[in-house]
Amino acid sequence: MSGGTKVYKWLLGNFYNVNSLIYGMCFVCVCMQAIQGNDITVKSYKVESRITSRFAHTTVKSSVVNSGANAQSIGFNVQIPKRAFINNFTMNVNGITFVGSVKEKTVARNLYAQARARGKAAGIVRYSSSTHQLKLTEVHVPPGSKVEFELHYQEMMQRKLGVYQHTLHLQPGRLVPLLQVDVYIFEPKGIKFVTASNTLGEHLSELTKITHTKEKAHIVFKPTLQQQRKCENCTESSVDGEFTVNYDVERESNAGELQVSDGHFVQFFAPSDLSPLSKNIVFVIDVSGSMWGLKMKQTVEAMKAILDDLSMDDYFSIIDFNHNVRCWNEDLVQASSIQANEAKKYIQSIKPNGGTNINEALLRAVQMLVRASNQGLTDPRSVSMIILVSDGDPTVGEIKLNTIQKNVKRVMREEFSLYSLGIGFDVDFDFLERIAMDNRGIAQRINANHDAAEQLKTFYSQVSSPLLRTISIHFPENAVNNVTQNRFDKFFHGSELIVAGKLQPSDFTTLQSITTASAVSPTSPLQHVTTTVDGIDGKISVMVLLHRVWKKHPIQVDFLGIYMSNANKYSTQVHGLIGQFAKEPEVKLYGVHEGADPKKKEATMEVKGNKLAVTRGWQKDYRRDKKRGSDVYCWFIHNSGKGFIDGSYTSYILPQLDSFLTSI
Repeated sequence: MSGGTKVYKWLLGNFYNVNSLIYGMCFVCVCMQAIQGNDITVKSYKVESRITSRFAHTTVKSSVVNSGANAQSIGFNVQIPKRAFINNFTMNVNGITFVGSVKEKTVARNLYAQARARGKAAGIVRYSSSTHQLKLTEVHVPPGSKVEFELHYQEMMQRKLGVYQHTLHLQPGRLVPLLQVDVYIFEPKGIKFVTASNTLGEHLSELTKITHTKEKAHIVFKPTLQQQRKCENCTESSVDGEFTVNYDVERESNAGELQVSDGHFVQFFAPSDLSPLSKNIVFVIDVSGSMWGLKMKQTVEAMKAILDDLSMDDYFSIIDFNHNVRCWNEDLVQASSIQANEAKKYIQSIKPNGGTNINEALLRAVQMLVRASNQGLTDPRSVSMIILVSDGDPTVGEIKLNTIQKNVKRVMREEFSLYSLGIGFDVDFDFLERIAMDNRGIAQRINANHDAAEQLKTFYSQVSSPLLRTISIHFPENAVNNVTQNRFDKFFHGSELIVAGKLQPSDFTTLQSITTASAVSPTSPLQHVTTTVDGIDGKISVMVLLHRVWKKHPIQVDFLGIYMSNANKYSTQVHGLIGQFAKEPEVKLYGVHEGADPKKKEATMEVKGNKLAVTRGWQKDYRRDKKRGSDVYCWFIHNSGKGFIDGSYTSYILPQLDSFLTSI
């Protein structure tokens, strides 16, 4: 079967959910366990993967011999990838092959009992939806018999962070005379790089051999019986962990790679060299009592790194919830270094306790995104998302999972996405996955261990750089049919979109596709960018508002508020108030302490090489409400901004301003 045909059939089966065994995790676990009796010998343990055009066919084989006079039992466990489907499972007993079939549980149990009573080889296969583990248990091996298990499954490789990753979890359970792993890769457009690693121990890390040409690669791992030992005289195997192959392919253009073969086609779309879209993110964090301890510590550590990763073009806020729902800020705020630092302090102070009110927390998050969009705070081309981090089921407020799912879907806009992260195995991950997929997102389970923070950061990295939104890949209607999903909500840096289908019988000798998407407009060098007139094409670059103060105020006077777009497209020669703040200067804040007014903290700010005294207080933001404004927490600089603005404040004063400008 050709690569294009296999990819198409896999995508079609997965898209229409015709295979009930499409479950699992992102790795393969093959293990010989519960081997009973000294007369059972594991002769071989082999795993072979053949990857062609991102499509992997994996075969797992293990053979055992019962050399004793009595029947023995063994167990054979396989943990298949979530996006894979099994296409064959066989047992070969003394040269005779038996193909597995699906039976109702009671019927299967009776057939197994009958075979065992007759002294025949037989096995029961079970599947666990919670652990995604396929188990062949209670395998009856007659005396003097040789039994070989063989499992075949297929999966489409997913590209994440610029890498295709194929991970095998090796766990033979005991020393094996012949243990071998082979991974073959064939990519017609060329292999950019290929690496292999494992977590099996330092003495096994150097045993992997890689041969690599332009289009093909072969990775071999074949430890000897002695090399498998935990120590020189040990009888236990040290082969217990992950074996991982990473690779990427060469790409000739941003239009993608289109392969046609055997009446089918597949297109791989992974453009690069695009500017990332700005993001509007609401982080929704579970702070119920079950998050106490390591889970919360790891979440805080991850959030600190994530907040550091936000750019000035991004907007964000944080909602934490237990039986109550709290907002760090009721509105999205720009991800400046000062706001990011304030958010870090907030999450650092959280003390988990109480129940879990997921429903209200998610609804509040959606309201926040809707309000920001309605008020024009967010860029129409930006990407809005909610990232939910939780470790348990709802216990407060609305607790029916189906109702929560419906409530969130009802209020979510088409341009919003929801990503769910479930920490630990107590969480109802199926619910988190459903609610994410309902709202154009994905879900991921985070293992609650020492590297949970790294898992959270890795997941965020996958969605932190959106390059395109509302992507459509079109083909001529009279040339193709049965096309898989060809419209996608977002494309993230380092990922890949795949579309496949059948070719219609025709006289066409070529197949053309057209891809449309929304992206950041291409920008010329900054010095060539021209400021547009206010209001044209929605490209307002500067807004100037006159702010009046109370009549006869003893200190303050009327002043101009200058508001600039986040997109810094000004010439490098722009100076004055606009030029010096078009790009936010690097700011460090330290020494925060109580001030003369207990409600206003004081600190030292280091900027432009100067150390300035600052005081915490409220200011008005007039971007959304030009008449009343909204309150914003700010640091006020003493001495009329000396050291913060270039020159003296007197250079920016325009006398008698109110003589020709009317109030709002």
